[in-house]
Amino acid sequence: ELFDQTRAPSTIGSWLRAFKWHNVRQFDAVPRELLARLWQAGAGPGDLTGPMTLDLDSTIVAVFGRGKQGAAFGYTKVRGYHPQLATHAETGQVLFSRLRGGSAGAARGAKSFLTETISRVRSAGATGELTVRADSAFYSKAVLGTAAKLGVRFSVTIRQDRKVRAAIDAIGEHAWAPIPYWLSSPEVSGADVAETTYTCFSGSKQAITVRLIVRRVRPTPGSQLALFTDWDYHAFVTDRLGDVLDLEADHRRHAIVEQSIAELKSAGLAHLPSGKFTANAAWLALSAMAHNLGRAVGALTGTELNRATVATLRRTLFTAPGRLVHSARRLHLRLPQNWPWAEAFTTALTAIPAIPARC
Repeated sequence: ELFDQTRAPSTIGSWLRAFKWHNVRQFDAVPRELLARLWQAGAGPGDLTGPMTLDLDSTIVAVFGRGKQGAAFGYTKVRGYHPQLATHAETGQVLFSRLRGGSAGAARGAKSFLTETISRVRSAGATGELTVRADSAFYSKAVLGTAAKLGVRFSVTIRQDRKVRAAIDAIGEHAWAPIPYWLSSPEVSGADVAETTYTCFSGSKQAITVRLIVRRVRPTPGSQLALFTDWDYHAFVTDRLGDVLDLEADHRRHAIVEQSIAELKSAGLAHLPSGKFTANAAWLALSAMAHNLGRAVGALTGTELNRATVATLRRTLFTAPGRLVHSARRLHLRLPQNWPWAEAFTTALTAIPAIPARC
């Protein structure tokens, strides 16, 4: 009685297969508008005038049908698609998603993807400083140049070619500062961090001088790496200001994007069901919207569910036991007494109608 507009899977499939590529791009305006409405209602990062961190990544979504358009074997040797995703570091909400073929390189289309992501964040009301974090797949002239052009700070892992290794080797021993690490002991530091300057893409018009921050860690005792070297190095480039220890710790927090990806794959992105590429592209957008709506409900509860995963929200709020009762020509939903999530449920239910109809 509450959900009388639920469509059959076959109806949804027919609707999705009718999409052309221009329809997918038009449909992309829906999650863009939804994100803006949620943020304006307080179901987002909260202070839209403060600094904000965005995480870029790509992932492989495995499929098994041989007739799926665009599905191919990529660098992981798994047949599937290779979508790009941008998430908000604090809320885990998906800011933008784009489906690509399975054989697409990790950085393919990264420039336009970053541009669209920043546009969506700004249109949602964010006015503060933006920082983009990404792994080495997004280290390119296009990405760093676009970030600089848009006035966005960046923190991007860099591939260690000969020039980068030479810059690391030139760092004096006195420049390394110890950081807490599980291998640390009173006698030996398990990990250190240092910085130097580095010119990316030297010899080209896009050359840019940035901070090269390097973390070195002791190889795990007994590993093959421990047989050949004393240190394992991890480096990234950034144009951010601040203490090197703080920046290095913040860059490692880029790994939080994997949690959002895992949540998506535990729900709508567990599989891309159609044989048509455009239908799967629309499905990806729907999956991102469902994920954002779940995160928004958690934020609107005003409780510890603000940072709960979508699986936890399904268990605590979305599958609430209850009974529908007809009385005086009205429909009442009766929830169990002493239900631990009653206050969170009613708080969110009260806040949802306050989401603006249009931004």
